[in-house]
Amino acid sequence: MTTIHSPETELARLDALPEQGFHAVTAVLDGDAETLVLYREGDQVRAWLNVCPHAGRALDWAPGQFLKSREGHLVCAVHGASFELQNGVCVAGPCRGDSLRAVPVQVRDGRVLLG
Repeated sequence: MTTIHSPETELARLDALPEQGFHAVTAVLDGDAETLVLYREGDQVRAWLNVCPHAGRALDWAPGQFLKSREGHLVCAVHGASFELQNGVCVAGPCRGDSLRAVPVQVRDGRVLLG
């Protein structure tokens, strides 16, 4: 994992992210180091804090290892909450209706940038 300190800084190379898969990075947001979940779909990348809104635990089952359901949802390894990948809304589990906290990212020149 890489620690990123400022906006417009590279989080990852787009070609290093698995297609329709997840990747974890660490970024400094508002002065705090936070783990982010990146999800790539083609040339687009979405990012969320790696925190389940149900109990505040990390979503991954091991550092940087995330579960994806057959329905194509990100699944919290602790309590099984399932999150839609378009907008991070919990569609099943103990926090149904809550959402993951999105982090703005952009893809420019093959690089995924914070901000």
